[in-house]
Formats: sequence, structure tokens, C-alpha cells
Amino acid sequence: MPELPEVEALAGYLRERAVGRRVDRVEVAAISALKTYDPAPSALSGRAVVDARRHGKFLDVVVDGGVHLVVHLARAGWLHYREAFPSTTPLRPGKGPVALRVRLDDGSGFDLTEAGTQKKLAVYLVTDPAQVPGVAKLGPDALGADLPTFAERLRSRRGQVKGVLTDQAVLSGVGNAYSDEILHAAKLSPFAITDRLTDDQLAALHAATRAVLGDAVRRSLGQRAAELKGEKRSGLKVHARTGLPCPVCGDTVREVSFADSSLQYCPTCQTGGKPLADRRLSRLVR
Repeated sequence: MPELPEVEALAGYLRERAVGRRVDRVEVAAISALKTYDPAPSALSGRAVVDARRHGKFLDVVVDGGVHLVVHLARAGWLHYREAFPSTTPLRPGKGPVALRVRLDDGSGFDLTEAGTQKKLAVYLVTDPAQVPGVAKLGPDALGADLPTFAERLRSRRGQVKGVLTDQAVLSGVGNAYSDEILHAAKLSPFAITDRLTDDQLAALHAATRAVLGDAVRRSLGQRAAELKGEKRSGLKVHARTGLPCPVCGDTVREVSFADSSLQYCPTCQTGGKPLADRRLSRLVR
């Protein structure tokens, strides 16, 4: 799932490439992806792209007249920028991975695609981003929150720190991958309970959040959209590295699996050398 650094980089790329261009037309191939109908996609035609922004993990493409194309890429969605499209033929609904296409007046544009069978990509056309339910409930931006705000938000929701850190209503922008990286950098168990964290642990978690996300943003900005996934993978130390040595201590990276997701961690760095039990089989070690 694209998280804060990738969405920030996509917004930056669109600011460089699309801002100033006019929308030629918008084609919708997956009706299920379009969550709003007023204004209609045709309302973008002829309008200039004036900005591209990020709200948590939401991408916001702004056109003149105050219309926002807000996108949540979900787990399997992505944005593909095209310098030119292979055909001027409109998209056929229900055919292929492309859910929505935005053609610009210079022949370039971008596709919003989604792989797999679980279709959760969401596109909203609104006059105010706060009209998008997911944007309206976002907590403070994880990269921008100062330590007092960060600590207050974490302590406002009792639970395992991994889950609280990825709760977008608590702090926005962090998902499964970067939460694993942040907790590894902070040397915290993913199942530490938030209201038991000491001031020092919260300070370490805040510093790790800023360091991990800040580094990822710096590496991602300026990358072409097609290169961002590879850039993300290259910077990961524990996430998606089950069975490989931890680059900090050399211990084997372990995994805990859930019904539709998993987390990775280093026992030596994060849990005092104790492997965490699979929740499906036994009580978790904290």
C-alpha cells in the first residue's frame, strides 16, 4: 500500500509534470472506484491542473475552479504517468487494470490502476477535500506532528502500538510497511501497549517516525512514479524481509501473520530476543 512518502512523491511528480496543463478528458473504466458523482468527471474537461497535494495517504489533484480529484490508492492501486497514450480510443469499462484515466492537453496524462480481485481504489471528485470521509477524520500528519502532539495522540488511544500508529484517525500517513520500520528504529515491540510507554520510549518513537519517514521522502522525491515501489523496497530493513538478517544486529527477521496482513520485526532489536507468538495460535508475548 502506498504510504506517506510514496504519496508525497507522487504529488511532487504531478506538480512538476501536470501543473499548468489542461485536462482534455477523464475516462472512467471502473465505476465502482468512483465514489462521488457531483461534480461529474466531465466537469474537469478544459480546466487547468493547478496543484497536487497530500492528505495523509490521500492524493489530491487540484484543478482550477476549486475542484479536487482525491484518490486513495488502497493496497493494490497505483498511479502511472504516461508521456503519451498508445491510443485515443476511450477506455472500455471493466476491461483491464485501469480504473480511471486523465488525459491532458499535451497528450500526456495518468492512469489510476488496481491489481488483484479486491477492488478498493477510491476516487472522489469534490469541491473541498473535507467532503471525503477518510480525509475528514484524519489525525495530525505523522511527519509534521511535534513531540507533544505525537505523544498526546498516541496516548489518546489505548492499544498495541503497531495498530495505534497505523490508525489514520490518530496520526495520518503511516501504514503497515513504515510502521514496521519505525518500530524497529525505535527498538519497540509492535505489541507494546501505548498507555504503558514511558516518556523516553515515546520520544524515541517520535524521533524514529520523523527519521524513517523523512529519509523515505528524501529518497522518493524526484523519482518517476514507475520507480517509487523499487525505491521503497530498497530502503526497508525489516518489513517484507522475513528470514533475512537484521542489518543492525544480524538476528533473523521474524514475522507474525494475520488474516490479511503480516508484520515483521527483529527479536534482538525490539523484543529482548524473544520471538512473538502468532496471535492465531497463542497469546502474544509483549
